[in-house]
Amino acid sequence: MKRRQRLLGSLGFCIVAAWLGTSCGSDDLIGLVDAACPLGTGAPLFDKITFIADSDIYVMNPDGTGQINLTRNVAFDSDPTWTPDATMMAFKTTRDGGRHVYVINADGTCATRLVNNAGSTSSAAWSPDGTKIAFGWWRDNHKNIYVINADGTGVTLLTRDADKPAWSPDGTKIAFSTDRDFRPPLFDFDFEGQAFEIYVMNADGTDPTRLTNSGAFYGRPAWSPDGTKITFMDRYEEREIYVMNADGTGQTRLTNGVGFAGHQAWSPDGTKIAYQDDTDSAAEIYVVNADGTDPTRLTNNVAFDGRPAWSPDGTKIAFETDRDGTLEIYVMNPDGTGPINLTNNSTFDAHFPSWSPSR
Repeated sequence: MKRRQRLLGSLGFCIVAAWLGTSCGSDDLIGLVDAACPLGTGAPLFDKITFIADSDIYVMNPDGTGQINLTRNVAFDSDPTWTPDATMMAFKTTRDGGRHVYVINADGTCATRLVNNAGSTSSAAWSPDGTKIAFGWWRDNHKNIYVINADGTGVTLLTRDADKPAWSPDGTKIAFSTDRDFRPPLFDFDFEGQAFEIYVMNADGTDPTRLTNSGAFYGRPAWSPDGTKITFMDRYEEREIYVMNADGTGQTRLTNGVGFAGHQAWSPDGTKIAYQDDTDSAAEIYVVNADGTDPTRLTNNVAFDGRPAWSPDGTKIAFETDRDGTLEIYVMNPDGTGPINLTNNSTFDAHFPSWSPSR
């Protein structure tokens, strides 16, 4: 249902295109809220599994019961991410054309577009205290990282030519991926020198510090629960997963296969990392100690098993698999035993599992 939205404020700065010198857009980022439908005021949804099915975002209990469609829209909705108190969820959607980030209450009400702009927003990440959202905004062949208050005010540019913001657990730092050090000339699509590195900056955008220096395509940084380590993956050639200290030292390759390895997920206690690896032809789920020792295969079949997601208490791992013909959401014990089909629906695929916070 369309809701009346009220503009709260706008930025007075212009978006500068690094390749083109100075290029000023007429539609600076403007935060939006729905004055008649407040966000964050409803009951929380703790300890739920979130997943995508039939282009909508669903939630269900850890045993598969109580499946509810939260977004219910003809557009494609994806990438749900919850506030720490489980009262709101941000997600990406195509409902306005392009890619935009919306925020809804835990019961699916008050769907509100994050910002009013002509580009596309992506990679939304809530701050650990739930008061801010960091996100990427793509326009004029550049993606920059911004932060906005949860109420739609205070849109602030943090850094340019960057994506995939990830807050440190204490909320003081943001890790991100950027190609600012190895960018190809404009329109030179055959340039072989482009690379993405992992940086970290203060939460206000100051003191950006380069952590990796390899000339690879590093992306998707993820902090350990205690904030002392960061995992990341090579997105281009090796397709492997790495871990390093939060200051960039001690970089260690966790996987060493010939196929794709990715979708890494820290266990809640920070001792293990689950990931997807298709070295053995079919994608399977593995777990490895945080120091890279004792890699263990958890699934073993000819079907696709991927995108592992730990429960908040660390007692279960949700994942997607097509072992029954269509993609379904399964859950298993951390040692790979006891796999259970939770969605069990042959009419549409269910994928991208994640968990809402624990109470």
